[in-house]
Amino acid sequence: MNTGSEKVMALTDAIRRYVTDGCHISIGGFTVNRNPMAAVYEVIRQRKKGLHLYAHSNGQGVDELVGAGCVAKLEIAYAGNGRFAPTCVRFKKAVQEGRLMVEDYSNYQMTLRFLAGSMGIPFLPTRSSLGTDIISQWGFSEELRQDDPKLPNEKLIVSDNPFGSWGNTPKVVLVPAINPDVTIIHVQQCDRHGTARMEGLTFADVEQAKSAKHLIVTCEVLSEPSELRIDPDQNHIPFFCTDAVVHIPFGAYPTACYRCYDYDPAYLSDYRKFASDDPLFETYLDKFVRSVKDHQGLLDLIGKERIETIKADPRTGYAANLDRR
Repeated sequence: MNTGSEKVMALTDAIRRYVTDGCHISIGGFTVNRNPMAAVYEVIRQRKKGLHLYAHSNGQGVDELVGAGCVAKLEIAYAGNGRFAPTCVRFKKAVQEGRLMVEDYSNYQMTLRFLAGSMGIPFLPTRSSLGTDIISQWGFSEELRQDDPKLPNEKLIVSDNPFGSWGNTPKVVLVPAINPDVTIIHVQQCDRHGTARMEGLTFADVEQAKSAKHLIVTCEVLSEPSELRIDPDQNHIPFFCTDAVVHIPFGAYPTACYRCYDYDPAYLSDYRKFASDDPLFETYLDKFVRSVKDHQGLLDLIGKERIETIKADPRTGYAANLDRR
């Protein structure tokens, strides 16, 4: 990990340097909250291929990466955008057509897997998924696992409790650690050294960040280090975990970033229509992703008036009077 003093770089450079074809990549956020969308769009613009993607319970970021053909394999607990897409549209279509290999875990198991990776241990035990098909249904075959040294040789293992029946638990499920080549998260504040602060729910972002070999942090505000030394207990990612810092306001758009802006219901509703049809989705990618130079280009395309409607109310952290239909 890069522990140098200056880690600020352009998003194009960060993606080019740390996201390579076929690499194992993790993205933060939860459904329509704090997805690192500016980075996702840059991955698509750079036409990265064959990615092995990990996500906790993601929505827009996963769906667009899958839809753009960037992802070959996915490990996830849930892929959906709430009422806009209870199951992500392009994700579902790719699975049904056999273009995407998926292995599913429970929400808790994915958190534990990232936590194990962040702790530097090979697995963690849980009771989650005992008695369910998560144990018996594998997305990746034994042969594929043998061919990929980055994958554990089994999805998970049901083991006897080594302490007998202590805790009224005769059996436990051992879930393997995740150690991505790179994790990308979006936060409210970060300094140029890579110390990052999130507001509101952190989801599994802290564990995802600390489990990775490399970490790209995109941020709303590039703060002075002295500012983040005030109330240091509110910081979530220490500088030595971070390799690249990218200052990119509205970097989670069209998903929400608590206390900065809400999700854009109009964009997500339109996206669902685009995503439901193959030619329309290609039109969407061409217009909103590939033809714009960068994330600011997308925001310019959307227009200031609409962006104003999703800005967060300072009292609640969410957009006031936003028409969410």
